[in-house]
Amino acid sequence: MALVRRIKLKSYETRFERSVRRFRDFSEERPFIVLGAVLGIGLLSGIGTGAALGMVSNVRLQAKVQQQRAELEHIRGTSKAQVNALAARLGELQAQANRLNALGARLTEMGKLGNGEFNFEAPVGVGGPETPANDMPVQDLKESLGQLEQQFSSSGQQLSVLASLLFNNQLEQNAVPSRAPVRNSYITSNFGRRADPFNGGVAEHKGVDFHASVGSSVMAVADGVVSYAGYRNGYGNVVDVDHSNGYLTRYAHNSRLTVKVGDLVRTGQEVAKAGSSGRSTGAHVHFEVWKDGVVMNPIKFLGNPRGLQWASTNMVERQ
Repeated sequence: MALVRRIKLKSYETRFERSVRRFRDFSEERPFIVLGAVLGIGLLSGIGTGAALGMVSNVRLQAKVQQQRAELEHIRGTSKAQVNALAARLGELQAQANRLNALGARLTEMGKLGNGEFNFEAPVGVGGPETPANDMPVQDLKESLGQLEQQFSSSGQQLSVLASLLFNNQLEQNAVPSRAPVRNSYITSNFGRRADPFNGGVAEHKGVDFHASVGSSVMAVADGVVSYAGYRNGYGNVVDVDHSNGYLTRYAHNSRLTVKVGDLVRTGQEVAKAGSSGRSTGAHVHFEVWKDGVVMNPIKFLGNPRGLQWASTNMVERQ
């Protein structure tokens, strides 16, 4: 068996040597053919490698395109969100402008300003060179909106201060006597010199007497705080209201008091029930107005209210 193996191995070696010898002889006789074959094999290898590299580059390019598309969609979404936010902010500013205009119109009416002096409904004057909207960057638009918002805020604060001043002025006006203390009444005795109803002599009347039935409501003629509520000689059951601006009003000869010291009263609020207590000949309301400790003629503050009828026109009235 070993001999057979050696014979076969020897035969293989002989065949291989013959093949090598033939290839060497062929290469020496036809070198260009061999070179062409080698180059062909190299070219095929290069083509395969190039194709593989091309496939890799194509995959990378597709991935980059997909990434750019995703970034573009994100930018579009962000831009849309910014535009929506700006539109919403513009809506809020417009609503704020409407509120400011309404407030301005109300303050103008409250302040009784001249026509045309403050017109919150007139369009605001604008101007400048024409610039295409596309030329304005989003950042500039944001800055413009921010400036507009600051202007609105400043205007709102100024209007609020103006409203507070007007409100305080209105409070001051409400604290000035401006109405009669009894509804649907008339004056039975004026302010000043008159004949004393008890002894017939000449006497000074420090107030105005209004006709009233027992139990009729006696009302405050202005906003204030009750500074006295009780019985006083001559006046009977009396209420004094301090209006904190130097004015004090007095309501006398009442049958019953409905407020107490320290109570805050508003114009038209009941402070007592009419009667004939104290130095009185019959049911009525004695009304006085004092300013900084000096008695005043109440007629100056009452004007000519509806339903107020004047009596005793022949009596002397001291201004």
